[in-house]
Amino acid sequence: MRTSILCGLVVVSSSFLCAADQIQPLDVKLGLWETTFATNQMSGMPSIPPEAMANLPPEQRAKIEEAMKARGAANARRTCITKDKLDKTNAFSDERKTCTRTVVTSTSHKLEMRVECGDQASKVTGTVRIEAVDSENIKGTTQMAGGTSDHPMNVNGSFTAKWIGPDCGAVK
Repeated sequence: MRTSILCGLVVVSSSFLCAADQIQPLDVKLGLWETTFATNQMSGMPSIPPEAMANLPPEQRAKIEEAMKARGAANARRTCITKDKLDKTNAFSDERKTCTRTVVTSTSHKLEMRVECGDQASKVTGTVRIEAVDSENIKGTTQMAGGTSDHPMNVNGSFTAKWIGPDCGAVK
């Protein structure tokens, strides 16, 4: 029985390793891209205990509340997309080193990843889906859940990105 289970785990593990070798970068142009993010749905609050919020000075509490409202608004950032970023599947997703990405689907036009960031105390997990509409435009969605057991939070968002040009200038 143990041998059968062990053989099964080896087969499943090796299939994941083979899948990792078959990651196909998105077929998009390299260079400067502008990504616009929009949060479509947000539930829960960040893991700031209510008693801590209550003890903040009114102006600081107002700033935090305003920042939370702004998270729901669209915002944009510019990024330099390199071959290395495309090969590592972090071209259009969060580049934090504390996050692990597991590729679910990878083709020249679609990428789906499971993402996990943080630690047990404050973990965020979810799915990122990216579609190359053409070589100069992408669209994507994110579905993330996290926070703490006392303050769970779910965020569903969408984003689009457009190619600006081949020269990134000072943008990393």
